[in-house]
Amino acid sequence: MNVVIIEDEARTARQLERMLKQYDETIHILIQLPSVAEAVAWFNGNPAPDLAFMDIHLEDGLAFGIFEQLHLTLPVIFTTAYDEYMIKAFKVNSIDYLLKPVDYDEMVAALEKFKTIRTVPTPGGNTPASPDLNMLLQLMQQSRDKQYRERFMVSLGTKIRSIEVADIAYFFSEDKATYLVTKEGQSLPVEYSLDQLVNLLNPDHFFRVNRQFFVARPAIQTIHNYSAGKLKLDLTPAARHELFVSISRMSEFKDWLGR
Repeated sequence: MNVVIIEDEARTARQLERMLKQYDETIHILIQLPSVAEAVAWFNGNPAPDLAFMDIHLEDGLAFGIFEQLHLTLPVIFTTAYDEYMIKAFKVNSIDYLLKPVDYDEMVAALEKFKTIRTVPTPGGNTPASPDLNMLLQLMQQSRDKQYRERFMVSLGTKIRSIEVADIAYFFSEDKATYLVTKEGQSLPVEYSLDQLVNLLNPDHFFRVNRQFFVARPAIQTIHNYSAGKLKLDLTPAARHELFVSISRMSEFKDWLGR
């Protein structure tokens, strides 16, 4: 079986590849792609694989953009940080979704379902249809209308502290760990990855400017035009390292600032 993994978190992609090999060591991972643009370019120049694993949130946008640019009919198993009730709703449409962090048994069940679909002929001998993008985007909008986190619990030695989201300036990842930074400048570890925070933070208030940072609007002190069209951000409190907006996210970032 030839498989393509479309995932912008290298660690998640490696974990998924290990689990696939554990399930069947003959599975051939053709390539791991981190973005919509790279996926579109690859599919344009290569035969379609038997199956694709696709993260919904990629470094340059939603994975659905791949289907909007290409006429793909290959089976897809999406990985996502959305709530479980949404996963069940998606599965009604015979497309599998795995909640992150991906569970091995859930992955096996998805692969067994894929094998069943592949071995049972569809009417007219056609391959399974592409995802219903309108349905998926509608359900995603429903998720955006839900209640988001108002506080995070953090451990400080033997104590547990509750931090109000309104008091958080930004989140960042470093050395495989995630931290929140309060408006007073205190850096505290949280148990969620940035991928998981996508589903917990209100997108009207927080924006993921690159792979390492989720920033609240009030924390942005100054925006600088940098070389090669980059945007450099000064935050309050100041970040440990220089912070740039990913080129692929600049347009969306500017739209977000203007809301």
